[in-house]
Amino acid sequence: MAPIRTALVGLSQSAAVSWASVAHLPYLLSPRGRAKYEITALCNSTVANAKKAVAAFNLPPETKTYGDIVSLAADPDIDLVVCNVRVDRHYEVVRPNVEAGKAVFCEWPLAQDFEHVRNIVSLAREKGGRTMIGTQGRVAPVLLKLREVLEQGRIGKILSSEVRAAGGSNDRLILPSFISYFTQRMVGGNVVTIGLGHRESSFLSCGLVPPLIVCTVMDSVQFVIGDFTDIQSTLQIQRPDVQIQNPATKAIIETVKSDVPDLVIVTGTLKESRISQEGATLLIRFRRGQPFPGEPPLVWTINGEKGEIRLLSPGGTALQATANTKPVVLEVHDFETDSIQQVEWDWADWQKELPMAAMNVGGLYEAFADGDPSQYPTFEDALKRHEQLDSILAT
Repeated sequence: MAPIRTALVGLSQSAAVSWASVAHLPYLLSPRGRAKYEITALCNSTVANAKKAVAAFNLPPETKTYGDIVSLAADPDIDLVVCNVRVDRHYEVVRPNVEAGKAVFCEWPLAQDFEHVRNIVSLAREKGGRTMIGTQGRVAPVLLKLREVLEQGRIGKILSSEVRAAGGSNDRLILPSFISYFTQRMVGGNVVTIGLGHRESSFLSCGLVPPLIVCTVMDSVQFVIGDFTDIQSTLQIQRPDVQIQNPATKAIIETVKSDVPDLVIVTGTLKESRISQEGATLLIRFRRGQPFPGEPPLVWTINGEKGEIRLLSPGGTALQATANTKPVVLEVHDFETDSIQQVEWDWADWQKELPMAAMNVGGLYEAFADGDPSQYPTFEDALKRHEQLDSILAT
């Protein structure tokens, strides 16, 4: 089968935040990625910037370069468009390409608010192009292993589950200047939509912010144990005055007011399923900033009839991105024997050859190339998460 002709939007050699270069490009340029995908075009703010990116990342000189989305969407020789720009520009990048019937891979969140998300999803249904959303926790080997343990019935049916997460930024008081917009809810990208919705702190330490903890954590949890209903939430802005730091000098350059919650508590219930009891309770607590010293940023327990599972992530909350810089531990406590067993899991050999941030993104590309939409998250999945997030933030 011919490689999927792919255009990257937002691959910049100068941007402070370049998720495209650290998470997408390594797989696409790997031998395995090249066998399935061909980077045929780049689109940046100008053609000149796109040409600079082609040179900076040693892409073939025949790679097409665009400075506007409309021209890119009109190119019949592009099969897949990948959106890697700031959240408040997702809609303007995604919609014209969906309108043109192209396949589109958009990083999370899909758009800055539920209204724009609903518009994109409705158009995608009408046009029929394939879609994929960047909630790559769904292909993370550790989460697939966790699902397997539950399906095996080792702890019986789920009675309750609790998630304690701390992250979203490396410091509870400070944000680096290149993500100062995390203090503005209207932009759509912040530690709630991306954090509880997606990725986090370990990337901030190296000057990079992935597009998706609250909602990302929520998506990963529900992928494993099932969607929850009867959602109730409590939001608090504990520290409204946020210091903005120059990442190069570490100097505080200003203090701004934040309207984004830095503490989110969500509860819900599960429907009866093969792995869950009717009415099983789910509790998620997400707090921006550092965890208590010595406590992992992410602790997730699943309490069952016959035992309990505990997931510990000392490297961060972003199981789909960079938390695996330190080993993620899965343990099962068997109530009858009162014994604790560690559950082994591992990456595929080809993933081990990629940088950490690219391992699960590569998993999404693999699933998309295989062509079965039940094996990767689509815009329809994004709609469900955005609807949940909208109800949480409306509290």
